[in-house]
Amino acid sequence: MAILEEPIKEVKVLKNYIDGEWVKSQGELKDVVNPATGKTIAKVPISTKEELNEAIEAAKEAYPFWRRTTPLARARCLFRLKELMEENFEELSRIQTIEHGKTIDESRGETRRGIENVEVATGIPSLMMGSNLEDIATGIDEYLIRQPIGVFGLICPFNFPFMVPLWFAPYAVATGNCIVMKPSSEVPLTQSKVVELAEEAGIPPGVWNVVNGGRTVVSGLLDNPDIKGICFVGSTPTGKNVVYKRCGETGKKVIAGCGAKNCLVILPDAVLDKTIAGLMTSIYGNAGQRCLAGANIIIVGEDEAFYKKFRDAFVEKASKIRVGYGLDESVQMGPVRDKTKKERIVSYIEKGIKEGAKLTLDGRKVNVIGDYPDTCFLGPTLFEEVSPDMTIAQEEIFGPVATFMRVKTFNKAIDIIHNIPFGNSAGIFTQSGKWAREFQYKTECGNIGINVGVAAPMAFLPFSGMKDSFFGNLHPQGQEVIRFFTESKVVIQRWL
Repeated sequence: MAILEEPIKEVKVLKNYIDGEWVKSQGELKDVVNPATGKTIAKVPISTKEELNEAIEAAKEAYPFWRRTTPLARARCLFRLKELMEENFEELSRIQTIEHGKTIDESRGETRRGIENVEVATGIPSLMMGSNLEDIATGIDEYLIRQPIGVFGLICPFNFPFMVPLWFAPYAVATGNCIVMKPSSEVPLTQSKVVELAEEAGIPPGVWNVVNGGRTVVSGLLDNPDIKGICFVGSTPTGKNVVYKRCGETGKKVIAGCGAKNCLVILPDAVLDKTIAGLMTSIYGNAGQRCLAGANIIIVGEDEAFYKKFRDAFVEKASKIRVGYGLDESVQMGPVRDKTKKERIVSYIEKGIKEGAKLTLDGRKVNVIGDYPDTCFLGPTLFEEVSPDMTIAQEEIFGPVATFMRVKTFNKAIDIIHNIPFGNSAGIFTQSGKWAREFQYKTECGNIGINVGVAAPMAFLPFSGMKDSFFGNLHPQGQEVIRFFTESKVVIQRWL
């Protein structure tokens, strides 16, 4: 069927992209498996430290030339890259679906958001401008210029194989830096295609390198003195205890976007149908595998009639979500990425039951559309009667699991949010401007949604985060990431 047409027909053995060449790795090969079908679609190398160092050296050698390339010329490469991405839009989206599992509509949305970052980075002649003031003293002028720094390492996650690397890569090369990217070995195909397009767009050898691998590559990026900074998105334990710590020890700049446990507050005046629709996308979109996913649903007030009406509407909508292979346009939720991740999510469901929560929707019992193994599939899950101290209310599950908690007051809802270690995102559903403003003013989270289930910033504004959700001082996207990839140099001059 054309609707299920897969962009990769044969098992592809991936190579690294170093100094403008596709290089066969000497490392062992690992299977990349389509989580919906269980079929191997590629083999990815787990590269050696020597291969990584070769890429870093190539980037280091390319840097002086690329730095001297004018910002306008660098931007023109990105203009071409954007156009090539538009021309290959559907293929890029389908690759994401077959290697990750998300639905094709979700992949198309991810592709659009990734391209928008390239589009914003094309404005680098303006974005990179400094500032100046003459006559700071008699006959003396002062000005600030932003200069590139060198070679950056990018350590990318599995859940958004196209978009997240583009929070960083186009801005890094636009500002005159070179990069060595390590895609997730679980989903390496998308970035392999992206670098093909970058090469076609005219980005010179050594500027944009891709080295596949695992912990050896990560450690090599963190330890190599020629890497000036690291961009990381992944779990909090790795981001905090490994990446952030070691960058501090070695003096590297760092952006570390980490885990989340996002709360969505429901007030009794919320518009029910729009709220339920927003929650479905927030909680069950991408099978719950995103750092902006809704998790804890906090219903404010003691109105039993409202709670029952809200709960019944939620259950009715969630129980009808169509689960299956994401290339099927009728499917609304795909599988989680792999068997191990499913087992982890199931262990949280079992823990919730053990701790006394009421399992209203059991995603372990799922009807999969089509003849596919259920190895990686889960259905929408809902717990009621959850208390804030339960494990399922405190820890990131990273799967399609929602918890319902009830509180008497607005301030109690804020307390629950603040007693969770993460601070990535939070949202409120209400028609009250007063409570909406109180929420955005008080809540210690980086991304706030008001009647929005997924508070995903556009590319020209930063993707924020607080507490255990972010480590560093500048965020991905927009002007903040431009500042991250540049150093501010102040010149004070007087001519005699």
